[in-house]
Amino acid sequence: MNAEAPIEPEERTGPPTRIRLIGRALNSTVAHAPWLWPVLRAPMRSYFDRLAPGWDERTDAPGPAHLAPLAVAVTKVDRRPERALDIGTGTGVAALFLAREYPRASIRGVDVSEEMIKLAQGKVGLDPEGRVAFRVADASALPFPDGHFDLVNLLNMPPFFAEIGRVLRHDGHVIVAASSGERTPFYTPDSVLERGFRKQGLERVAAGRIGSGSWFVARKVG
Repeated sequence: MNAEAPIEPEERTGPPTRIRLIGRALNSTVAHAPWLWPVLRAPMRSYFDRLAPGWDERTDAPGPAHLAPLAVAVTKVDRRPERALDIGTGTGVAALFLAREYPRASIRGVDVSEEMIKLAQGKVGLDPEGRVAFRVADASALPFPDGHFDLVNLLNMPPFFAEIGRVLRHDGHVIVAASSGERTPFYTPDSVLERGFRKQGLERVAAGRIGSGSWFVARKVG
């Protein structure tokens, strides 16, 4: 599930106001009332299943502007991960970026949309060593054990704080990036991220902007 844009072609200034407001409302629900997510899960899955064909072409997801906040954020992670998770991977663009950035790491990408995952799996051939794998999964109930990942990434995704904290190991990092900053439908203000992650034992490392995008990095402390 990656909500950078709706059906209409995306502009670098962000998607239309209607989509942005709907996304912001859904994002606030996940951040502040995650127990309501089961009501939203099915329609969100159907929505992104429908959007999947032609997603990369409409959103320019593989383009440098889309990934710029993530590219900056990884420079704030002070250790190279062995295992990284990309939540809401969509067609797998961010997961493949992490695989290139961390050539020794195992990368997993999950998304609630089966159609998005099918497209992501079609790109696995870009990783000849087989370090990248994709699967359908719900971000509110991840199919991984506690403390399994050194790095968790969210690009244009609402944060399920409790699950991120659960699967992240001590001293591991989380990145939350938004390609269009506040104009990204699934955008979470830094203050909400800092407060939500603090409850899960994570502290802010750094945050900033590049172009129209924004990024936030936190670390799980012992």
